[in-house]
Amino acid sequence: MRVAIVHYWLVSMRGGEKVVEALCDMYPEADIFTLVYDESRVSEKIKRHKVTSSFLQKIPGAVKHYQSLLPLMPFALESLDLSGYDLIISSESGPAKGIIAPPHSTHVCYCHSPMRYIWDHYHSYRANAGLASRMLLPWMAPLLRSWDVSTSMRVDRFVANSHHVRARIGKYYGRSATVIYPPVAVDDYAPAAETGDFYLCAGQLVSYKRVDLAVRAFTKMGRNLVVIGEGKELAALKAIAGPTITFLGRAPFPVLKEKLARCKALIFPGEEDFGLIPVETMASGRPVIAFGSGGALETVVPGLSGVLFHEQTPEAIIDAVHAFEAESAAFDPAAIREHAARFSTRNFKLGMDLVIQEELRARKTASLQTTPHGETRRFPFEPAFPAAAVETDRVH
Repeated sequence: MRVAIVHYWLVSMRGGEKVVEALCDMYPEADIFTLVYDESRVSEKIKRHKVTSSFLQKIPGAVKHYQSLLPLMPFALESLDLSGYDLIISSESGPAKGIIAPPHSTHVCYCHSPMRYIWDHYHSYRANAGLASRMLLPWMAPLLRSWDVSTSMRVDRFVANSHHVRARIGKYYGRSATVIYPPVAVDDYAPAAETGDFYLCAGQLVSYKRVDLAVRAFTKMGRNLVVIGEGKELAALKAIAGPTITFLGRAPFPVLKEKLARCKALIFPGEEDFGLIPVETMASGRPVIAFGSGGALETVVPGLSGVLFHEQTPEAIIDAVHAFEAESAAFDPAAIREHAARFSTRNFKLGMDLVIQEELRARKTASLQTTPHGETRRFPFEPAFPAAAVETDRVH
């Protein structure tokens, strides 16, 4: 069985690329297709596979400024030749599902999110874009939305990374989806013997993450906040930060791991489709103080693994920190880590294996047909793995 993994772009190692790594474990002979590829910024696991990029790769500066090439992405995706592949797994956020699959193939889409910048985050994205993008988006976005909806019909089975995303798939595409949470390498994290005198905020420093709220809140409280990450908001955040705010930039994994394990709690002020960093924090035995929306509602359990606040304001964060500190002794690192284990890489692979087997069998059944001479024409391949039972009760 020939397998292709299609990912929107491979220019860093974030949550979406961790999904690609897990799929590479499941299908070690799979080929990878992507819009643009920066070999120097991906893992050795991904580099071991044959990676094919689109014609966008040949445009000067495309690897660094790929997001500005959004109008060309549909053409680039459809130019990728997937002839001869039996199973295609698209990792969708950017876009990726818009590839043209061969008629006999099975296309399973793991959807991190419908494209935020043309759907529910459109107005925020446009407001923070450059002048040229602000002028072009009102003309370009309706065409991209039409293409995005029409290409959803090219997918045989949708898998959503959260119930929050499943609802958006239903809203924008009119399609159902199975929820399988993304893989978190929980075994890479562990609680520390002692915690430090600081809170932590980590992730990409972009506007929708709302790190500015945490910086303002902790500046006002005079409490220590460590910020890990890089992005275009960094300069603006430093401009509003007081002396108790420390910026570490893009930290190597050992530093991130140490800060996750020793922080009093993670501050998570944005709305995410899922949010890996809160689960990584919980795998380190530490609680999370999060905005109660999106994926945080599915990972942060009040009283067990953290505290939720319900307004994106510095004052709401301050109140949540005070509430957490009043009950901080009640949070058990072992219980928090046990809760995080349900989001493990193993459970992701079990869930994806189950869905893919189901879809391959369904495709095989649908492909049985009778020729004019009464012959039975069968599906051109058999699944490469047995239809063994998996622990469906462990797939959340």
